[in-house]
Amino acid sequence: MLKINNLNVHYGRVHALKDVSLEVKDGELVTLIGSNGAGKSTLLMTISGIKKPTSGVVEWEGIRIDKLPSHNIVSLGIVQVPEGRHLFPKMTVLENLELGACLSKDTGWNKQNIQRVCSYFEVLGQRMNQLAGTLSGGEQQMLAIGRALMANPKLLLLDEPSLGLAPLIMEDMAQVIRDLRKEEGIAILLVEQNAHLALELADRGFVLETGSIVVSGTADKLLNSKLVKKAYLGL
Repeated sequence: MLKINNLNVHYGRVHALKDVSLEVKDGELVTLIGSNGAGKSTLLMTISGIKKPTSGVVEWEGIRIDKLPSHNIVSLGIVQVPEGRHLFPKMTVLENLELGACLSKDTGWNKQNIQRVCSYFEVLGQRMNQLAGTLSGGEQQMLAIGRALMANPKLLLLDEPSLGLAPLIMEDMAQVIRDLRKEEGIAILLVEQNAHLALELADRGFVLETGSIVVSGTADKLLNSKLVKKAYLGL
């Protein structure tokens, strides 16, 4: 589905991504782990069309997308849940969800999608008229993922979904990610500093250091990698 070849991205003179190549297959969960500043969020923003590459190719289902605007990329089925959630705090839960479906003109389908989101996050159904900014951190993360689901993604880009969450809420979020794959077949590219959680969820993974992929392989392989154990698992 998603193929990235020799991707380079700069911020001025800073070379943020260096010849990055990876692939996410249909229905697969791939994780990208690395320390702060490694370039993980930059990669997601480049896939989403927010950041344009200096060179390299991003393809989606055989179509080159690295020159497309973000809204066109969303309409193709690639939807990002950004780090920090980026909700509209003075708008209600319902209004935030409806914004996730802004490219769709089918109001009937949008109502079905709201019911679908609430099947994953029951608490949102109880908070529809509540301002997003008054939700707890865990509820805001649920809303951010729910808003993305409103766009009917084929590929979900998740940027640090466990950030700032209590362990119990984190496990609930992990279960939703599992369910999205199992029940809906949504492919997921997961950026996560909690390497152990990420590799438990993933089929395959990539380790990004200072803009370059240094290790890749199956989740089991990375869990047993000396580099990953030492740098990211604390073993």
